[in-house]
Amino acid sequence: MQARRILDYVFITLKGMAMGAADVVPGVSGGTIAFISGIYEELITSINNINLSLIPVLRKEGIKAVWNKVNGNFLLALFLGIFISVLSLAKFLSWLLENEPILLWSFFFGLVVASIFLVGKEITKWTVGSIVVLILGAALAFFITELPASDNTDNLPYLFLSGALAICAMILPGISGAFILVLLGSYKTILDAVHERDIKIILTVGLGAIFGLLSFARLLKWMFNHYKNITLALLTGFILGSLNKIWPWKKVLETKTFGEKIVVVDDMNVLPGAFEGDSKLMLAIVLAILGFSLIFILERLASKK
Repeated sequence: MQARRILDYVFITLKGMAMGAADVVPGVSGGTIAFISGIYEELITSINNINLSLIPVLRKEGIKAVWNKVNGNFLLALFLGIFISVLSLAKFLSWLLENEPILLWSFFFGLVVASIFLVGKEITKWTVGSIVVLILGAALAFFITELPASDNTDNLPYLFLSGALAICAMILPGISGAFILVLLGSYKTILDAVHERDIKIILTVGLGAIFGLLSFARLLKWMFNHYKNITLALLTGFILGSLNKIWPWKKVLETKTFGEKIVVVDDMNVLPGAFEGDSKLMLAIVLAILGFSLIFILERLASKK
């Protein structure tokens, strides 16, 4: 791999911040951002290199050799960006979800629609098998978005498991890790822990995420090496199916109260004209176009790197 300059790592950190911002929102995947920004396969490969084979390398060649083997500079820059984004944007995005959900979802809807085209065009050969896998992936993602949310929980072993499952979703384009946390009933607990700097909960979820990440990356790496077109078709299907969750205009069917916070746990997509209240249609369309355009701008910038 060509040696990177400091400016290259600054861009990687910015991509990490974009991934972190996406992962905070239930319905949007940081994996989608990683894919369209041109770092997805490098991320999976780098994580996959973290294994027990590093022990003899450490003994024989030292820490520097281990760091280079796992692409440490890349991972450090990327996860620094994710960490900065989660800590700094969690409260702001929570406010947008509560106060301007239509505008927030419209922006991400445009972003995700564009991602479908960009991931799909990476498939070099369409076959009956890849089409079937795409349909199955879309159906699975749609089914997940229709599942009812669980009650909120602060049980530490459960939060460890939540972190492991959510991180697997976060690195899959189209499957939202934050939405998985909503389904598991862990989303608000973790978001509050980030706001309040609850180290015990943050550490528990973080350890679960590390466990899930190291385990799942191996499967993804194997799939890309042996069945790349099929894997890309599956990921395209996941992104397509996830559109159901992030449609901007919804009719609330059921809510749950967590302390002073009211959280929607069941809703139904409606057309803008059937939306109860101000649909903010024109501004929503503008933001959707902005999100759609942003993906192609990022893809073009990534192709130049």
